[in-house]
Parts: sequence; structure tokens; C-alpha cells
Amino acid sequence: MAVLRIRTNPDPVLRKKAKRVTDIESVQRLIDDMVETLTAAPGVGLAANQVGAPLRIIVIRIPEEEDVITLINPEIVEKTGERCVMEGCLSIPGYQAEITRSESVKVRGRDRHGKLVRKKATELLAQALEHEIDHLNGILYIDYIQDKDELLRTDEETE
Repeated sequence: MAVLRIRTNPDPVLRKKAKRVTDIESVQRLIDDMVETLTAAPGVGLAANQVGAPLRIIVIRIPEEEDVITLINPEIVEKTGERCVMEGCLSIPGYQAEITRSESVKVRGRDRHGKLVRKKATELLAQALEHEIDHLNGILYIDYIQDKDELLRTDEETE
């Protein structure tokens, strides 16, 4: 396993729509490297294009939970409600902004073994799922703010 370089804005790979994974066995090492990279970085989630691989893979680790959620070809099938959240990104280090996210989401995708997974999420997990799936579609959280003056500088370079 390896810690991969996290791409930062304006790297063009962050704006590319990621490709569907058709051979799950071929991405096992990438998934391991993404988990190791996420562990080394102070973030909640990571999309494959953030490490230069434009493939539809995300990994998420919610603080205080041991398990890492890995989803291949994830898609949001339902969103409900709205809430304002402070959000940052490993690909835009040192900044945060208040944006609107859903109160809850339903997502489906495949786990690293190819099994179909459905998740219903609220709070931080819902936010992380939306954020990472946005990455797979070439969308950054800063796309949701009206003015770059809404970006707040943080003391830490974290998500």
C-alpha cells in the first residue's frame, strides 16, 4: 500500500467526470492506497480522481467509527431536506465555506467485493457521500458558493 498524492485545485483531473469501474478486481490496490491516503490525510472522504485516478470509487471514514466505507460506482438515488453545513476539501486545503447539503441521502453502489450495497445516511455521512459523489462528477464544493469571498481561511489544511 502507498500514500498517494492528493491533487489540488485547479488540477484538471478534479473537473473530469470519472469513469465507471467494470473490473472490480483490477482496482483493489487503488482502493487500499486510497484508504491509506485517507488515513494519512486529516479528512473524512476521498474520491479516486482526487488521487489522479478518474474512476468512480470513493472511500469514507467517519470519525469515531472503525470501518471505512468503500463504494464503487456510487450513485445518489434519493435526497431529502436541506441544511447548511461548513465544508472543506483535501483538494482545496486551508479553506472552508458554508454550503447547502441534503438532510438525508440514499445511495447505491458496490462494495470492494462487488456486492450491491444500499445506504441511507444522515448528518456527516450524508454530507460526505454527497461531497465525494460530486467529486466523481467533476464538481467541487466551491461550485455551490456565489462569491469566492465566502471562502473562509482555516488554520489547518484539512477537510
